[in-house]
Order: sequence, then structure tokens, then C-alpha cells
Amino acid sequence: MTAATGTRRSGRAYALQLLYARDGDPSTDVAGAAVSWADAFDLEVDPPAQLFARDLVAAASERGAELDELIASASKNWRIDRMSRVDRNILRLGAAELVAFRDVPVKVVINEAVELAKRFGTAESSAFVNGVLDRTEGH
Repeated sequence: MTAATGTRRSGRAYALQLLYARDGDPSTDVAGAAVSWADAFDLEVDPPAQLFARDLVAAASERGAELDELIASASKNWRIDRMSRVDRNILRLGAAELVAFRDVPVKVVINEAVELAKRFGTAESSAFVNGVLDRTEGH
């Protein structure tokens, strides 16, 4: 794993935590708080990972309605509001990365989202995230 890969991986995990926090209070500017929260909570997220997390969360926030629509159309029989909070936010991050970060290969985005699902979700999360993002990718 290269340094850039490790930075992006930890950035994605931090971005998930930021989006999860925003889910509790949608008015919170989590992208703007990304750097200060890492310091305030003494998180071990290096500055490049913080910046990647900020950019990822900003993309997910700015394109929220578009991403939710994309996810909803790709998730058969699952409404966004019925998904677990963790799965929903992993899908939002993955969809945001697919849409806004075209330099990252699709397979990498999906694999990284699946890894987040394994780490933070339930036993079923990784398969669910994989299936939805795989169908999202074609849009």
C-alpha cells in the first residue's frame, strides 16, 4: 500500500465519521469542521487525510440530493431513510467519490467502500454496499 493509498483510506474512514455526525444534525458544516475536529478530538488523522476527508464530505454534502437519488435508484427495495446510518453514509461517500473524483478507478472506490462497511457496518453491510455501488457505477 502506497502512502497516498493509506492517506486516502484513513481520509475515507474519517469522512465516514464526519458524515455520520452530520446525520445527527444536518445543519452542521462537517466539511468546514474536518480539520478542527481532528485536532479537537486528538484523532490520529494526518493533514493530507484530513483534507481528502474534507473534500469528500464537501462533495457528498453539495451533491446530497443527486447522490441519494442515484443510491435509491440502485438499491432495489431499500429507501434511503430505511438504510442503516452507517451503510447510508458509506454509500454516500462511495457515490460522491464515483461522481466527483473521476481520477480514482471505480473498482478502487467500490473496494474501499466495502472495506469501510466491513470495518464499521454489520455482517451484511459489505455485500449490500458492494451491490448498490456496483449498480450505481453505471449511471
